[in-house]
This record gives sequence, C-alpha cells and structure tokens, in this order.
Amino acid sequence: MPRQVRRKWRPPLALIVIGAMAGIVAVPVLGLTYFRVAGNVLGWAETAWLILWVALFSAGILGFLLWRLVLRPVTALTAHARDMKAGRAGKPPAHFGTPEFSELGQSVIDMGATLHSRAATMRAYADHVTHEMKSPLTAIAGAAELLEDATGEERRALVATIADSAARMDRLLRDLRRHAAAGLAREGGEVLLSVAAGQVRGAVAELRRDGMVPMPQDDLAAVLEQLIQNAVSHGADQVSLDWDGGKLSVADNGSGVAPGDRDRMFDPFFTTTRAQGGTGMGLAIVRALIGAHGGTIAHVPTQKGAVFEISF
Repeated sequence: MPRQVRRKWRPPLALIVIGAMAGIVAVPVLGLTYFRVAGNVLGWAETAWLILWVALFSAGILGFLLWRLVLRPVTALTAHARDMKAGRAGKPPAHFGTPEFSELGQSVIDMGATLHSRAATMRAYADHVTHEMKSPLTAIAGAAELLEDATGEERRALVATIADSAARMDRLLRDLRRHAAAGLAREGGEVLLSVAAGQVRGAVAELRRDGMVPMPQDDLAAVLEQLIQNAVSHGADQVSLDWDGGKLSVADNGSGVAPGDRDRMFDPFFTTTRAQGGTGMGLAIVRALIGAHGGTIAHVPTQKGAVFEISF
C-alpha cells in the first residue's frame, strides 16, 4: 500500500502569492504614507532607513514562507522521484507544504507505488510463465517424438497428453489475459450486492445484508463467482455475503486456507489444485479487479472455513 501523506494545515499557495504581491505593493505605500504623516518628526534619512528595514523584514518573512511551503516540498518530491527512477525504495516525505503540494505529492507517491507494483508483476509474469509453460511444452515435445513409433492404445494416450497439455497452455494464456485486463483502471459504477450475486452462474450464496457496492455489475459478479467457486473447490457447501458500510465479507465453511499458504494465496500462478488443472490466477484476478476500483481484499483468519474481506 502506498504511504499516505499527512494532512497539516497550511495556507493555500494562491494566498501566499496574493499576500506576497500585496506586501510588495503595500510596504512602499505605507512608508510614503508614514513619511507624509510623520514628516515633521523623521527626516529623509530616518524615513528611508525605516522603509528599508520594513521591506527587508517583509522580504525575510516571504522568503521563509516560500522556502518552507514551496521550495522544500518541491526538493523533497524531486528527490523521491529520483529514488523511484533509480529503483531505490526510498521513504517518501511524510507531509508537504501547501494543500496543492500535498495533493501533488500523494499523486506522485501513488503513481510510484503503482509503477513499482506493475514492474514487480511483469517480473513475476516472466518467471512464472517460463516455468508454467515449460511443463506442457516438454510434454507435447516428448509425446510428439514418441508418437511416430506408437500404435494403438499407446498412440491414443500420447494424443491425450498433447491435448491436455495444449488445453492447460490455453487456460494459462486466457487467465493471463484476464489478469492483465483486470488490472487496468476502469470507470466507476455501483450495483446492489443481491443483483451481482444473482448473476453468478452455478452457485448460490446466502445474502445476509444487502447494499450498494462501488463496482460495476459484471466486475463484482466476476469477483463473487471466483470466490464462490474457490470455496466450493475446497469443500464448502455454504457461502455467505455480508455488506457492512464499505466492507464486503465473503465467508464459507470449507477446509479454509492453510497457514503456510496465506501469504501467497494472491500471488499469480500459486495454486494448491494444480493436479486438477488449477492455474493459480483466480485470486490474482480477483485482487486486480478490486484494485482497479480502488478497493483491497484480505484474508481474515477464522476457526472454520475461509473469510475474505473486501474494503473500499
């Protein structure tokens, strides 16, 4: 998660600029006015020194404000951007000067976190795709080599091996495309939880509390379908949905998630059902879909089954 910039009260940049311009105009006017009023008290030299010192004092205050509220935040933000460019995970500034710079800083920090996440995902894709594709390709190559001399039942077994390996590669490529599309930013929308749940095919879930979820209907239905199917594949016969003030809870009574798998369950290609044809992309797609709408998903440890909490 990207770090949040602390919001501290600071005068807006427009107020600083307008105040500086007003001060530049007001200092000589006030000096001349005072000279006219107190002309019989101060001489020309004393009045000139007075105006000079007031101008220097005002310039000092303005310079401090510009350094504190403009120059220092820009310098800190530039240093953080250079760290991100160099691939160093530098600690971002905790806060900035004016509200405008706070928003700019938060945007840069969020952008850096997004780019870092995408780069890490691309590296993981390169590693995992190479590993996952190697097995079916090896099976296809070996079966094709043996097929020339095979006859009867052996030939049918080799053909089945080629077909199964090709089907697995097709599932992997399809899930990769779905994951890439799911991670893209999407237009906002909202739908009743009951409506999206009713769109899920071949599965029924108990709806405890309904509400408007800030996701389009198709995307939320895809998330629910994957979570429900995942629960069924782990022995669940009951799944409940509960919407409570910005949080959606999906709970089941299946075998749950093993403690050793909890830190990796959302990683692409991680699966405990590889022998049954699992590609390990289901929960990764779910997380990408939710993240594209500004939400997060987390596993909540429980005594029985599995509980996933989606927050917006």
